[in-house]
Amino acid sequence: MSYRLGVDVGGTFTDLLLVNEKSGQTWKAKVSSTPADQSIGVLHGIERVCGLAGIQPAEIRDVMHGTTVATNTVLTATGARVGLVTTKGYRQVLQIARSFVPGGLGGWVIYNKSLPMAPLGLTIEADERVGTKGNVVDVLDEGKLRRDLKALGLKKIEALTVSLINSFANDTHEKRIRTIATEVLPGIPVSLSSEVVPEMQEYERTVTTVANSYVRPRVQRYVANLRDKLASKAKNVNLHILRSDGGLASSQSAADYPVNLLMSGPAGGVSGALWVAVQAGFPNLLTVDVGGTSTDVALIMNGEPRLRRETTVGDVTVRASSVDIRTVGAGGGSIAHVPDLTGALRVGPQSAGADPGPAAYGKGGTEPTVTDANVVLGYLPAMQKLGGDMELQRDLSQQAVKRVADKLNMTVNGAALGIYNIVNENMIGALRLVSVEQGHDPRDYALIAFGGAGPLHANALSRLLGSWPSIIPPGPGVLCALGDATTAVRDESSRTFIRKFSDTSQAEIVKGLKALATHAAKTLAAEKVPAKDLLFSYQVDVRYHGQGLRLTVNVDLKKLEKAGLDAISGPFDEEHTRLFTFALPLEHEFVSLRAVVQGKGVNITRQKSKLGKPDPSAAAVAKQKVYMEGRDYTATVYDRSKLKAGARIAGPAIVMEMDSTSVILPKHTGLVDAYANILIYPDSHAALKGKAVVKAKTKVAVKAKSKPKAKPKAKPKTKAKAKPKTKTSAKTSRAR
Repeated sequence: MSYRLGVDVGGTFTDLLLVNEKSGQTWKAKVSSTPADQSIGVLHGIERVCGLAGIQPAEIRDVMHGTTVATNTVLTATGARVGLVTTKGYRQVLQIARSFVPGGLGGWVIYNKSLPMAPLGLTIEADERVGTKGNVVDVLDEGKLRRDLKALGLKKIEALTVSLINSFANDTHEKRIRTIATEVLPGIPVSLSSEVVPEMQEYERTVTTVANSYVRPRVQRYVANLRDKLASKAKNVNLHILRSDGGLASSQSAADYPVNLLMSGPAGGVSGALWVAVQAGFPNLLTVDVGGTSTDVALIMNGEPRLRRETTVGDVTVRASSVDIRTVGAGGGSIAHVPDLTGALRVGPQSAGADPGPAAYGKGGTEPTVTDANVVLGYLPAMQKLGGDMELQRDLSQQAVKRVADKLNMTVNGAALGIYNIVNENMIGALRLVSVEQGHDPRDYALIAFGGAGPLHANALSRLLGSWPSIIPPGPGVLCALGDATTAVRDESSRTFIRKFSDTSQAEIVKGLKALATHAAKTLAAEKVPAKDLLFSYQVDVRYHGQGLRLTVNVDLKKLEKAGLDAISGPFDEEHTRLFTFALPLEHEFVSLRAVVQGKGVNITRQKSKLGKPDPSAAAVAKQKVYMEGRDYTATVYDRSKLKAGARIAGPAIVMEMDSTSVILPKHTGLVDAYANILIYPDSHAALKGKAVVKAKTKVAVKAKSKPKAKPKAKPKTKAKAKPKTKTSAKTSRAR
């Protein structure tokens, strides 16, 4: 019997989900993260979850891991000392960059541009030149290159990037430079732009490859360390790392191309949310993953998460595919403070993290955090233990929040509610970026909340957005680990293909896409994924001729062969209209082609909840004083493991489980569906009317949510001008 393990490492907790691949039975565990060495926390978690399942670690065959190592390396600017080789005349490519300044019209006044990951002092020029069609214009001067590389070695570089002009058309010179570099600089990892992202636009290609080099040594050390420690527990275990686009990469591919891991952790949550919600009958979702440090949000439409052809971490944007996730510094550990200058309450982005953590943890933390506010408000009852074993210190939370209350001349409860409301507004700001700002009405979507703190805020967020129901899945605190465990190996391959529609044909496009699919499938074949399990999808980047902006269009090969290029131009015009409210009467032009190949994920049999009575009193365990909407209430506290399908939980209520706590506000009701999800609605909502709610509700939800309306943005002129700057910089990628 074999087992598969999903592992998600967050800033505060490490979540694990163990799956019996034959029966589909699952076990979950949550342990504290160990930021100094994340692998220690992972091993502690493995011991705990294996103990719960009554198995030995050696019985685990596959470990699927979502990690923030690459992300944190960029955010903390602790990456490698990177050397860069460019074509002669292009030494300042990173300094010139793109003329985009974040913020409003006066953003340039306060914008401090971060230094390039490969400084000018560590950049050398190769005397060579390749034409746009791949022809060699100037042969590589190897003698000069060797001398320059030796000088670069004396400057103690830790990684080397090679990014030559037009190398996407001919990579001969880049490969030759790597060969020479391995001789001159032994032991230094070399990243080639023609392998990381073989597409046009020298800045995007260079900054992406430099970012790959920047995080590569640290990711390589972490992966090797984790792989060795896992091998000591289970000799034949296969380690896979979750990619930013929600697929899996082998441990070796992850170590060689870590730029594809920058959104590894958050992508697992989206995959898990999709798996849960679609089975419950909600294909259109806003996902909210609230952890200890940040909140990650995304939009899922018709059962498919929206993908971006760029990944942004901090102020670094690279051309690497990722789920369209937006992150805001609002989590359970976010610190509340009152600046002396304004005297107004602020929450985050600073976080207490895992060490010392919120004051309630009793580890020495004294700053008031969102978790402390939830404790003061009564949303985290005294009998609640985080992760199953961490007791909360209510008196310490009271002391911490009182510091804010005194500055604001408010009661402690009032200050705590202020912290709660402000952090909710911060989360709403991120949700607007993936919905309203992209032409989607949040009222057409359900909201699914997870992460350790997500269910505490779900009801309030849905009320602000009008997104119903609020879905609280079973085990919300380990949903990211579920996503890791249920996803599959994935790879993609792309190429630049600039051609007007009138200068090509559907036959040429089909041939090009199939060739890319064959190339990408080689990676999965190396991972021993059966050919019969391969799933293929295709995309093209298109723009109007003469336009800088490009948009990605999904391609159905059968429709393309039948309808011709109209099968691409039509969807492109629709997407352009949705984003910018208009389409142009201009000829369409291809920019790039892309093929994505993915294997099958593990089949987990989801256990259905036993049907019970609408009255949930059998699951009630206590009464709890809570402060909601500016007044005191007495809430009923429920043990989620005792709730049956069909139960109707009237607010105010608190629902406890091992890895999370859910809050149901007054004048709202939570329904327990057939899969043990809690679906929260306002008492006036139509879904609460009538009988047989558990069965009828799902049918209504699919019908109501399957066709979300696309809403034009409030200020189309402003957005139409601003959008190309963010879209043009990076829309495509090649992931290994």
